[in-house]
Amino acid sequence: MTLFRWLILLLLGVAFLLRVDFVFYILYVAIGIFAWSQWNNTRALRKIVATRDYRRRAFLGESVDVKLTLQNNSRLAVPWVQFHESIPPELRLETPIRQVTGLRGHQSLSFFYKVKALQRGYYRLGPLQLTSGDLFGLAKPRAGTLRPDFLTVYPRIIPLTQLGLPSRLPFGTIADHRRLFEDPARPMGVREFRSGDSLRQMNWKASAHTQKLMVRTLEPAISLETAILLDLHTAGYERRNRYDSIEWAIVIAASLANHLIDRRQAVGLLTNGVDPLRLQEDARVFDDVSGRLLFQSVDTTGDLARYMATATEARTGRSHLMKILELLARVDGHDTVPFTAWASAACVHQSWGITLLAITGAGDIDTCNTLHRLARAGFNPILIAIEPDANFGVVRERARRLGFQAFNVHNRRELAQWQRPVGNFKREGSRL
Repeated sequence: MTLFRWLILLLLGVAFLLRVDFVFYILYVAIGIFAWSQWNNTRALRKIVATRDYRRRAFLGESVDVKLTLQNNSRLAVPWVQFHESIPPELRLETPIRQVTGLRGHQSLSFFYKVKALQRGYYRLGPLQLTSGDLFGLAKPRAGTLRPDFLTVYPRIIPLTQLGLPSRLPFGTIADHRRLFEDPARPMGVREFRSGDSLRQMNWKASAHTQKLMVRTLEPAISLETAILLDLHTAGYERRNRYDSIEWAIVIAASLANHLIDRRQAVGLLTNGVDPLRLQEDARVFDDVSGRLLFQSVDTTGDLARYMATATEARTGRSHLMKILELLARVDGHDTVPFTAWASAACVHQSWGITLLAITGAGDIDTCNTLHRLARAGFNPILIAIEPDANFGVVRERARRLGFQAFNVHNRRELAQWQRPVGNFKREGSRL
């Protein structure tokens, strides 16, 4: 551009010395091109609107299609625009998105790429860097950005039977002698029709056979809410396998929540883990390789309570399940409050009789005593230890004496030893 200015000054001097009209014409054209380049280059990038369209949430292993759209809202063409999308290497499936294109007036162009959800977490896509200039290179290129967007990857969900836990554990809707309502999934037999019986309960086949109006009788049931107590206090897990154990605990919590929601049960989530999204926006740190939001901040020492994940109330429905999974996607383990000091306080506002699925590292004496106190307070605690324990039979017997059940689910490859006939679990459940 500096050379072009010297050229204009040279032409200006020659034009005044020679008084030639053709030289003046060239001078006018050069000045016009220069002025046009400066004016149009300043406004061209402001007229380009970039958008990013994609699914904001994905399950583990899914591919997510991302659509980048560049829209020129001006009637004037943009000679060239270069864009570069920043994508973490662990999410990227293709080569980096870096292209140069031109845009006619009011033209819209779309570009596509894919990312792979390989690990649960809260990820950043972008920012998108835009650079534009004039056709002759007379003006300095202008740069702009499209703010980053974020992708939530849910944790892995495993069917409950593959977790090695019995499908008829005493949580959710359980049989009860108090007739709060009758469960249509628990037929007991038939009886004669009585005034006030609903026509929906009519058993027409039995009525035709007996020549009397017969209605179905259902087993009485009581619906109990369930709260998942997810222990993510790092000191409660063995140091050598701490990361894997915490991830496995989150998988179990997600799988249990999914199973209960599928059975139309009310489920809530309580955890002493930290939610990185509770950090201030300027303090959030995203990993350069994975793009995942990390909990790394120097101002959290001694004040971790305000960064602990927010508890979710016990509710039903798929939308509530998605809320739980979003929280489980972000939450991380940290040196917060130990389970033995946190569990009782976390359950203060829980309903009487609620089932507490306590997911923690091991079933030591302190943990069992904590669950025993919850059982005496009117709750129905169930211990789910996720670290391997060769002497877990001792823990199971201790839990039985203290009034709750205990399971050790530490690895999918060794689930067979945790699976027992359904009848055994029904007998154990009857003692609670």
